[in-house]
Amino acid sequence: MNPVLTRNQAVAAAALLIAVQIAALYALGQPFTAPGGVALWEGDLASPRMSQQVSDWYSFSHIIHGFLFYWLLHLATPRLSLPARLLIAMGIEIGWEIVENMPMVIQAYRQQALAAGYAGDSILNSVTDTVMMVLGFWLALRLPVRAVIALALAMELFVCVMIRDNLTLNVLNFVLPTQAVHDWQAERAR
Repeated sequence: MNPVLTRNQAVAAAALLIAVQIAALYALGQPFTAPGGVALWEGDLASPRMSQQVSDWYSFSHIIHGFLFYWLLHLATPRLSLPARLLIAMGIEIGWEIVENMPMVIQAYRQQALAAGYAGDSILNSVTDTVMMVLGFWLALRLPVRAVIALALAMELFVCVMIRDNLTLNVLNFVLPTQAVHDWQAERAR
């Protein structure tokens, strides 16, 4: 059975998920915004405002999350409605955003060369990371598969060239840290 969500039910469920995200991050002690105000972009990896603003270099990774979640859920749950799949994707993304801002995970990130001063995300940044994932999900729905693959590769390459990091390196460094990648990224951080 595939219950169909009305538009109002889907919007209410999405809003509830965002409310849970905000409440959980607040309970973890994350600030709503960066001290000193809100900016649309923070590109300085060494800045204490990194991961505190509306968007940053890691926003591209969250768009790619949306691509991946769309395809995985399309394959794994073909009978679910699109709104239900999007809500599942949001739940996964929000779950990660909460875990990523737990003290032990923040500490693990600090072991990486580019994240030595990482203090977690502001609530604003975390919510916009979720919005970026929704954008990626929508793009994967609307664009041809080849275009989405090309976009993902272009974003990964662009971010890698610009900051010596991207989704792929971030996951590898977190799961299986290597000294060579650490040293290469540390050169950028100097």
